[in-house]
This record gives sequence, C-alpha cells and structure tokens, in this order.
Amino acid sequence: MTEIVDEALRKVAKGTIIFFIGTLIYRLLEFVSRIIIARGTTQTEYGLFSLGYVLLSVFVIIATLGLDSGTTRYIAYFRGRREDNKVKSTIYSSLQLALITSILFSLVAFFSADIISQTVFHNYELSAVLKIFAIAIPFVVITNMLVSFFRGFGSVKEKIYFQDILMSVLRVSFILAALLLGYKFLGIIYAYLLSIVITTTAFIIYAIKRVPKSEKNVLNSVPMQRELLYFSLPLLATSTLEIIMSRVDTLMLGYFKTADIVGLYNAAHPISQFISVALSSMLFIYTPIATSLYSKNLIPEMGRNYVILTKWVSSATLPLFLILLLFPKPILNILFGADYVQASTALQILALGYFVNNLLGPNGATLIVAGETRFLMWASLTSATLNVILNTLLIPPFGIVGASIASVISLTAINIIRCWKLYSLHRIHSMDKNLLKPVAVSIISIISIYIFAKCFINVQLWMLPLLFILFLGIYLLSMLLTKSFDAEDLTMLLTIEKRFGVDATPIKKILRRFL
Repeated sequence: MTEIVDEALRKVAKGTIIFFIGTLIYRLLEFVSRIIIARGTTQTEYGLFSLGYVLLSVFVIIATLGLDSGTTRYIAYFRGRREDNKVKSTIYSSLQLALITSILFSLVAFFSADIISQTVFHNYELSAVLKIFAIAIPFVVITNMLVSFFRGFGSVKEKIYFQDILMSVLRVSFILAALLLGYKFLGIIYAYLLSIVITTTAFIIYAIKRVPKSEKNVLNSVPMQRELLYFSLPLLATSTLEIIMSRVDTLMLGYFKTADIVGLYNAAHPISQFISVALSSMLFIYTPIATSLYSKNLIPEMGRNYVILTKWVSSATLPLFLILLLFPKPILNILFGADYVQASTALQILALGYFVNNLLGPNGATLIVAGETRFLMWASLTSATLNVILNTLLIPPFGIVGASIASVISLTAINIIRCWKLYSLHRIHSMDKNLLKPVAVSIISIISIYIFAKCFINVQLWMLPLLFILFLGIYLLSMLLTKSFDAEDLTMLLTIEKRFGVDATPIKKILRRFL
C-alpha cells in the first residue's frame, strides 16, 4: 500500500505544483483585471460587469451539460483499462454535443438579454453587457472541453498555457489598452470578449494536432453520446446548482439591492477566492489519478491520498486565511480604494467559509470518481435551495453581510453532506489529528499575537508578504511541536525537491526526527 500511495502522491504533487503556479498566475491576472475595471469605472459599472460575468458563468455551465467533468472521468477510466477506441469516441462525442448546445444557449442568452435585464435586475444598462458576454459562450465552452480532454490524459500544461496564462495576459492587456485609448465601459467588455475569442482559436489550432484522431464511425457514436449524457447530466445539475450556490449571492444582491452594492460585494468575493486556489489546483490532477486507483479497487490507498493532500492544501492556505481574517480593511483599501472598505466584514466571513472548505478536502471530486453523480446532484440541490432561502431572508436587512453569511452556511452544508456520504461508502475522511492539531495551535498563537500587537502596527502593503511568511513559519513550528508530520509528507517534499532542483536535505533531517 505504501508504494502505491507514494507513487500517487508523487504524481499529484508534481501536477499540482505546475497547476498551482498556473492557477495562481490566472487568479492574480484575473484579479488585476478586476482591479483595473473597478478603478477605471464607477462602482455601479463594476457591479454591472460582475452581474454579466456571473450570468455568463451560469449559461456556460448549462451549455456544457456536465460533459467537461464526465469526459475527464471517462477518458481516464478507459485509459486505465487500455480501451483506446472508447477514449477517441468519448472525445468526439462530447465535443459534438458541447458545440451544439453552446451555440443554442448563446442565441438564447443574446435574445433574452433585454428581458433578463429589465424584468429581473430592473436595469436596462445590463442588457448590452449580457449581449456581449452571450457571444463568448461557445468559445468558453469549447475551451473548457479541450481542457477536459487533456486533463483526462493527465496533462495540465494545456490549461496553464492557454486558459490560465494566454487568456489572462490578453485580458489585462486589452482592458488596459481600451482604457488608454479612451474607450468607455462597453469598450472594456469588448476587450474582455476579444481575449476569450483569440485564446479559444489558438487552443483549437493546438488541439487539432494533438488530440487522437478517430475513425469515421466513431465520430457519430450515438451509444457513447447516450452513455456520456447519462453520466454527465446529473453533473450538469450539480454544476448548475453549485454555480447558483456560489454566485446566487451576486444575482440576488442585484435583484434586492443596486448595482453599486453588487460592485462592493465583488471586491470582497474575488479576494476570498484566493484561499481556494490550492484546492482547485490539486483537484485538477487528483481526479484522474484517484479514478485510476478506484478502477483498480485501491480504496485504502485513495483514502490515504485524500488525507495527506487535504493536509497540504490546508497548510498552504492557513496563512492567507489569517491575513484576510485579521487585516480586511487595509487589504480592501490598498487594492480597490477607500470606497470598498465597507466590504471588510463580508471578506472575513467569506474567507472563513473557503478555509473550512479546504479543511474538509476534495469530497465532491472523490464522489465523482466513485460514480456518485446522482447523490451529488441531490446534495447540491439541497445546498442551493438553502442558499436561496438564506439570501432571501438575509440580504434585505443585512446587504452584503447577509449574502456572505448565506454563502458560507450553504457551502459548509454541502461539504458536510458530501463528507458523510464519502465516509459511509468508503470510510474516507480528512479529520486526521495531524491536520487538526497544528491548525488549532497556529490559529490560537497567531490571533494571540495579533491582539497583543494591533495597537502598535499600522499595516502597509509591503508588510503583507512578511506577515504571510511569519504566519507560515508559526504553522510549520506548530507542526513540529505537535509532531504532526506523516511519512508521506517526505514523499511530497522529495517531489518538490526534484521538481525545482533544490537541496532540502536539512529539512528532511529535521522532519525525520519528528515522525
């Protein structure tokens, strides 16, 4: 078991490191583009952009039909069984379906933009934004599908090169160019669209040369399309409900409040999402590897991977969580300006929710691997319903704070439901003492230091990286003092050492003393 676990951890660690760097670049550049838009427009216009972006995400999820997750799972599964013809059939069948539905939903979104803007959000200015984003739907769906193909083959570089780096660099460049050339708000939205179109075109050219070619009879594989839809449609429901669960706060703020309030909330929300970068990076490569283990009935090994990887994700994000929890006002002021400091409480609440999400591990992805797509659908329905009810009750009296509370409660609820199901099926869970002990000790220590020193420290931008390093050092010290290192941690460290060509011998010697 140990050798299998170590090999799987090495693969996940290697892929996660690469993917984490790419995702971090993407999140940073996406965040930079939001800051540029927020500072280059009014708070109301930034709110309209945020509403348009959320609605684009909803339409893309529906148009994809859950095929991105289903295709990755099927490609990895058939590759594990060495059924190459079914791999090819999966690729082309899913691509045909996604292309048809994405064009259909693009047309629906474009021609219903006026109705959505006036009837739901009571703001006619939103219509033009929605029409521009509607054009982007097929391009985003095709990009997502191409990423899922390469993901099924265990390759992460395509997502990093095209979706993370190229699209993000083009986005920031085009938005800056639009502002420098004197274009108004809609010019910025067109610049956003242009970055998507160019990236998708380049990705298609790249994929044509590398995706396995298929025979003519495979291209029209109706049985495979039916099988993919049967597996993926519950994932469509799950993904739709999850995007509603994660974005309904923005939509309902737009319904109950005004666009400027939406803009205020969408200063806090993207900052808090940085906490989820490590988990989403790990999930990208974890899913196909866990699928391979599951196809060979190596459940204990899969469970051990789950525990170790959850610990590493939580370790990586704890310092950032504490910085956002303790210093929300200076962070918002530095990044978005004094007008957005009002979102500080919302930022604290959202940061807490995302960190708890990390602590509970990749439960949803593991249930997909186990084939529990229908359960995930019902769990997501329960959580999304709870989120809508809570937002309806909390947004009118409490505004963005109420939206944050609703989001965190519903996010925690779905994680608990998934964890219960995963444990009942395979006895897999993340609540390991070597995870909980250092987290508890670190939080107590850091908050104690903060309470003592807050009267003497006026946080500046240059201090934030130093505070991150300090908090990380306290956490590592807590791990040593509580003897919370596992033997598999050395495996992960060795992979990092080889990947970056550094000599971690002194660190390894210290760790061995505390195992």
